[in-house]
Amino acid sequence: MTNTAQLLFPDLSETSKYEVRWFTSIGCVEYRDDERYVFVGGKLIGRFSATDSYRRSLILLGLDEDPSIRKGKLARAFGITDEYLRRIRKRVADQGLEAMPKKGRGGSKPKLDAPAQARVRALFSQGVTIKEAWQAEGQRKGVSYQAFWRMHKDWAASGVAARDEETAQQTLTLVVDGEDIGSRRELSGAAVPQSPAGDFDDEGGAVEAPLRGGRFVQHVGGWLLLALVHSYGLTEAAMETWEAGCRWKARLRLALEATILALGIGQRCVEGVRRLETPSGGLLLRADAVPSESWVRRVLKRYVDEAGGARLHLRMTGHYLAQARREDGAAVFYVDNHMRPYTGKHTVRKGWRMQDKRVKPGATDYYVHDEDGRPVFRVDVPSNGALTQWLGPITQFLRAGLGKGQRILVAFDRAGAYPEQLAALRNTEVEFVTYERRPYELLADSAFDETVEVDGETIGVHEDRAANLGKGRGRVRRIALKMSDGHQVNLLASSGEPAWRLIEVMLGRWVQENGFKHGVERWGINQLDRRKVQHYPPETIIPNPARRRLNHTLLLARHREGEARRKLALLPEGDRRSERLAREIAAAHHDQLHLEALRPVTPEKAPLAETELAGKLVYHRGHYKTVLDTIRIACANAESELACELAPRLNKPAEAKKALANLFAAPGDVRVNKKSITVEIYPAGRKDEREAFVALFETVNRWNLTLPGDPESRPLRFKTQLS
Repeated sequence: MTNTAQLLFPDLSETSKYEVRWFTSIGCVEYRDDERYVFVGGKLIGRFSATDSYRRSLILLGLDEDPSIRKGKLARAFGITDEYLRRIRKRVADQGLEAMPKKGRGGSKPKLDAPAQARVRALFSQGVTIKEAWQAEGQRKGVSYQAFWRMHKDWAASGVAARDEETAQQTLTLVVDGEDIGSRRELSGAAVPQSPAGDFDDEGGAVEAPLRGGRFVQHVGGWLLLALVHSYGLTEAAMETWEAGCRWKARLRLALEATILALGIGQRCVEGVRRLETPSGGLLLRADAVPSESWVRRVLKRYVDEAGGARLHLRMTGHYLAQARREDGAAVFYVDNHMRPYTGKHTVRKGWRMQDKRVKPGATDYYVHDEDGRPVFRVDVPSNGALTQWLGPITQFLRAGLGKGQRILVAFDRAGAYPEQLAALRNTEVEFVTYERRPYELLADSAFDETVEVDGETIGVHEDRAANLGKGRGRVRRIALKMSDGHQVNLLASSGEPAWRLIEVMLGRWVQENGFKHGVERWGINQLDRRKVQHYPPETIIPNPARRRLNHTLLLARHREGEARRKLALLPEGDRRSERLAREIAAAHHDQLHLEALRPVTPEKAPLAETELAGKLVYHRGHYKTVLDTIRIACANAESELACELAPRLNKPAEAKKALANLFAAPGDVRVNKKSITVEIYPAGRKDEREAFVALFETVNRWNLTLPGDPESRPLRFKTQLS
């Protein structure tokens, strides 16, 4: 992987070999294999093994005495529930320290002997669910379902699960309620007892069910979105970037489908998966039940932990870049930042949010859109770095993805229009166009000797002198525009494209702004998605809050002096208030001198450990959100592709995406045969919309879309009724 990709997607680096769980800003528990180390303020205060409940409880009760520690965070850091901590605390309060547990789990003789445990592991390797294995081997022997769940968790985490899937016996007999129902392989296509709807274990999930037909399947219109996203290669890329067993990949397929369908019906986040829990939800997802939102999160989190979010994002970016490639000209991309405001309880870094015209807590995402306004990829920047810092890495990444033979033209706003950055882009043979920053010379109306028409607006054009970047950096093109309202706007460019083309590209930059607005409202790109935080390293250089506060106080002192001088100048000679105002002026001037003396010893930036934010400043890791935003980008691109086909057929083309949102949530009938899958959708809409849907389906059916996970890859045939 290139250095540029490492910079843009830092989760490609090696992950830590141990886990750290924080219960305060200075206290944490480190999980290292079977040992647990408890640190407070950088000092080790205790350690215990994974099975030593006594020492764990002893350390817990000591920390529990601190009222500043939140009990829920403390319990989660030690791997127990809030309720378990409450029971320990109450038991010790009533009976003393003797009531604490003296030994860990597994002290008594197990109810399942070694041969029985081997049979259970073999059942797991055959794909048998926890419930079925418990019914076969544990129910009659009085073994709890929870014990089987722990056995499955240990089996899955031991690293032998994948090997067991290849080496397990193929003729294993499954017995349920005393009845021999044959081997798992023999049961393919047979009526295997299914777990009831909503019955999911923590490590597993719904059993895959064969695709079958049905009447009035709710939200089946979402299959159109699902199939088109599948044609982009999202599911295949996710599978190939995860070295997991086939069962986990089946669960990943189900989690991805549930997320896409939830986004399609307007839920904007994973929590919306609960809206798929309808009587026909199992048929919609081709599973024996609809997963819960927590199950989907766990599967996606495991995928992120083992495969990394950036790998999937890079694979999908390659697909979009291939579509953006041009043989007869430059591939156009828009680059801009999007600030996601944060309203939670943690202390995060602040950045400028243009919509609010002020600085707000949050994180910045840098998006790259193609000329049609479709997102290509995003870069998560919790530090809210400036556009000038990220233009270089982003354009290098585009160059690496498109190759040296492809011309690249990037358009961005004034935030990146600085001489150093423009010269660097030109020297790397990346073409650009941007707005020139003021001040610049205003030309007479007679100087605009040419005109171009863009979106029905006539614009005067003058291109004569090149702009000098100064300090020996050379010159770039300057194109002066006279807008229809009389305002002059200058463009700076380094490109061989004609002036009218550069004007068209730059004024078309609003497709990216519209994409941001639509992404927030329709797809939920501002969602936090994951609330867990990490502390910045103490050596991180941040803007010094003390310097910012000093500058603000100095500004107020100058304002006080100026206001006092203004009032003094308006007073008549000999007025008694003059003496009081003179004292105010002297006090304000004295404060300014004191503050000015502090500025040299108060740096603008400082290491985090030397500021008041030490131990407080945190950020949200972007791995999990990167995967969800990759899904959101795929859904947005699929919606755009369908909207391009639907809009010309509507009486109101601007409502194409709204009509599609209605279509994705519509119910319908499903008929399955050996050669195809027919989906008859019943969307609500006007007559012209239903007619447009009929024409749209005629086009879509020629694409031969398929559902992910269909072993026969049967093409989907969509249809609807006009009345």
